[in-house]
Amino acid sequence: MPFDFKLPDLGEGITEGEIRKWLLKEGDSVEEHQNVLEIETDKAIVEVPSPKAGRIVRINKEEGETAMVGDVLMTIAGPGEAAEEETKAEERPKSVSVVGVLPEEEEVLATPATRSLARELGVNIETVRGTGPGGSITQDDVRKAASPASKAEDRFGPSERVPLRGLRKTIAKNLMTAQKTTAFVTGMEEADITELWDLREREKKSLLEKGVHLTFLPFVIKAVHHALTEHPKLNASIDDELEEIILKKYYNIAIAVDTPDGLMVPVIQAADKKTILELSLEIQALSIKAKERKIKIEEMKGSTFTITNYGHFGGTFATPIINYPDVAILGTGKISEKPWVRNGSIVIRRILPLSLTFDHRVTDGVDASQFLTKVVNYLEDPALLFIESA
Repeated sequence: MPFDFKLPDLGEGITEGEIRKWLLKEGDSVEEHQNVLEIETDKAIVEVPSPKAGRIVRINKEEGETAMVGDVLMTIAGPGEAAEEETKAEERPKSVSVVGVLPEEEEVLATPATRSLARELGVNIETVRGTGPGGSITQDDVRKAASPASKAEDRFGPSERVPLRGLRKTIAKNLMTAQKTTAFVTGMEEADITELWDLREREKKSLLEKGVHLTFLPFVIKAVHHALTEHPKLNASIDDELEEIILKKYYNIAIAVDTPDGLMVPVIQAADKKTILELSLEIQALSIKAKERKIKIEEMKGSTFTITNYGHFGGTFATPIINYPDVAILGTGKISEKPWVRNGSIVIRRILPLSLTFDHRVTDGVDASQFLTKVVNYLEDPALLFIESA
C-alpha cells in the first residue's frame, strides 16, 4: 500500500513550516533518508529526508504553501503500487484552457492555500490557467497572474501588494509576541570608546592576515557578560504560567544578523568561556551561515541576552525589541567623532551610542541603568575586559 509521508515533528516546539523548495518531483525515485524538500520554519531552513524508498507518485503541498506537523507532504509507492496511485491521478478532471480562460461549468482545481493566496493577491482564480496535475492551479500560477495586476491603485494613488510570508512572516510573529508579553522600557547611554578604537586599529591588520576580521562586537559581548554577572536579572527569562523568574547561570549571547530575507538571530553558546579571537571567528561563521540560510535550528536556540548592531547601517539610538523569551537586548549605534569633556577640556573622542531595552516585569530602572553603566565602563577601559570576574 502506498505510503503517505507526513511532516514529522521537527522539535523545538515547531508546529508548522513553509514549503520552500521541492528537491524531487512526481515520478522521481527516492532513496531512504534522501532529502526531498526544504522547509522553512520560524528558526531556519531545514532539509527533510524521506523515511522510505520508492517512487513519488503524488506531491500534496506546493512550494510556498504552509504545512502543519502531521500534514501529508507526498505519497511514496513501492513496486506494484505506483499504478494504482497514477490511475487515480489520471482520473482527475482535466482542464482545457484557451488564452488563460477556463471552460464554462468547469470546476476550478486548486488547494485551499492556493485559493487563499489568490484572494490575498486580488486574483480571480476562475480566470487563471492551471499548469499543475490535471490542470490544477498552483500557487505559482496565481503569482504569475498577479504580477501584471500587483501594481494597483487605491483612491490615493499607486500601490503594490507584497505577500507577508517566509522569514518576514516569522519576524512579524515573533516581534508581536515580544511586544504583547513584555513590559518593555528603553534606556540610553554613550560610551567613549577611543581607547578601544585605538586597540582595534593596532591589532586588526595582523589579525586580518590570519583570517580574523576583528570588529567591536566581541568586545561588546565581553562587556555585556561582565556586567551580567553583576546584574543577573537581565540574564533571565520569565515563566508566565508558574509566575517565576528564571535566572540563567550560563551566558549564551544572541547576535542579530541582517540577511536578504530579514533579521536572523544566531546564538553564541557559552560566550563567557571564549576569548576575543574565538568570539570573532564564531561571529564570522554564524553570520555567513545565517546570510546563506544554512544555519541550523540548534544554533538559534538558548539565548540569554541579545545584541543588535544597527550602527552598521547608520543608526544612532533606537528602541530595540526584546528577543523573546530573553528579558533584555542591547543595541549599538554608529560610532562617531564628537566633542567630549575630559579633565575639564573639550577634546574629540570616538563615541558609541547604546540603547538597552528590558522587561520591567523582571527588573527595574535602577538595575538596568547600573547594568548599562557597567557596560560603558568596560568599553571605556578595555583592560577591564580581560580581568575575569571572581
